[in-house]
Amino acid sequence: MIPYKHEPFTDFSLEENQKLMQEGFNIVSEYLGEEYPLIINGERIMTDKKKDTYNPANTEEVVGKISQATQEHANQAMEAAKERFETWRKVAPEVRADVLFKAAAIIRDRKFEFTALLIKEAGKPWKEADADTAEAIDFLEYYGRQMLKIKDGEPVESRPGEYNQFDYIPLGVGFVVSPWNFALAIMAGTTAAAVVTGNTVLLKPSSLASAVSYKFVEVMEEAGLPAGVINYVPGSSRDIGDYIVEHKDTRFISFTGSRDVGVRIYEKAAIVQEGQVNLKRVIAEMGGKDTIVVDASADLELAAQAIVDSAFGFSGQKCSACSRVIALEDIHDELLEKVKEKTTKLTVGDPVNQSNMMGPVIDQASIDKIKEYIEIGKKEGKLEAGGTTDENKGHFVHPTVFSGLKHNDRLMQEEIFGPVVGFTTAKDFTQAIEYANDTDYGLTGAVITKNREHIEQAREDFMVGNLYFNRNCTGAIVGYQPFGGFKMSGTDSKAGGPDYLILHMQGRTSSEMLKRY
Repeated sequence: MIPYKHEPFTDFSLEENQKLMQEGFNIVSEYLGEEYPLIINGERIMTDKKKDTYNPANTEEVVGKISQATQEHANQAMEAAKERFETWRKVAPEVRADVLFKAAAIIRDRKFEFTALLIKEAGKPWKEADADTAEAIDFLEYYGRQMLKIKDGEPVESRPGEYNQFDYIPLGVGFVVSPWNFALAIMAGTTAAAVVTGNTVLLKPSSLASAVSYKFVEVMEEAGLPAGVINYVPGSSRDIGDYIVEHKDTRFISFTGSRDVGVRIYEKAAIVQEGQVNLKRVIAEMGGKDTIVVDASADLELAAQAIVDSAFGFSGQKCSACSRVIALEDIHDELLEKVKEKTTKLTVGDPVNQSNMMGPVIDQASIDKIKEYIEIGKKEGKLEAGGTTDENKGHFVHPTVFSGLKHNDRLMQEEIFGPVVGFTTAKDFTQAIEYANDTDYGLTGAVITKNREHIEQAREDFMVGNLYFNRNCTGAIVGYQPFGGFKMSGTDSKAGGPDYLILHMQGRTSSEMLKRY
């Protein structure tokens, strides 16, 4: 088997790749506005109730009309998943892995189409959408290889006259709840991890980006996945989400989204329902309030670029995005000026245009929330850049920088999920790390420094799941930087890491006596 190597990003400076991207847009344009059914046990079910997904850069452009599942459909999907589990769990791990490898190959062949669809449905700029597609391929390739590594379990000792085995077996039916901000990558990764380990799935994608998940299920079918292994059931949390979480036959929930929803899922999953025979497992990634710390030794040009890229890439709509900067007093002013200068040069507009670094935020609720935080920021600190929106055609927020904040101000504590970053100062590096840790979250963080002692101090004391030095605090690559956070950022489930698949399985010991006793 070819060793794992992450999918390369597309070089869009090449004219040939620009032409391929345009071909991707042409393909997507042919099915914009189509109606999408549920998929339950391989059967397409069109419902009367549908929800439109639309282009957040052009709100009049409908991307897809998505059928919405009811509790009756959820029950139907659960029964199909339970029945299929009894055969799928016995399928050889090599065969399950091959489905992932084939799916990766299909998406690689259709890379520009999927990238174009992400640009349209999620509002991602070219570079961000391309990375999303590449990450989906990475998850499929990586988890397939990881399954082959763990398929025989782990060695244990045997005494004379006995033979002991320790292996992993699948859990059962999983409920995968995927987000809109990585509508292909995280959805594909969480679903593939569940499937390759022998589980079956009810997949509920975000209502804001459901068409791309339907296309992914089609790819898995083309790759040879049997009917009923993935059941595609888009719908609201009110109609089906809580119902499936609480269902007695749901064995695990894999969730990526907001802290509030994640906590509610965790609470509901803990309640044992009548007829339930297993405690439910929750795998959750719930957001962040991520900090870049800059000390007096830092390369300030590098620091400024890392802050701008981390704060404003995909309009700050990443759980790993930098929304807090803690700078030592000696270099704060110079760093702030560099960040302001870079921020004012950023282009904001329709991401179909390759030249735009930033596209829209996802919906009207997001833009309203961000505007509220901008007003809070004006009261707590000083507006240095941005602070305005453009809502004539889409949901655009200009990159926004605040200074003069205290580390415990609301703007520095609460997740905004938009292109807003706040600056505060610390008197020394120890205080900077204390401030960085003083949030409810612990997902990502970065330290920009040339001081080796500070690097080692941060390794010991900066309590985040992904800690980066002298680079962005975004952009984890599958198999290279396993991703997941501490505290209210989730269950520290390291997606794209060597132990992630085991979260979807349970260990079993078998012991055979080889002679009479």
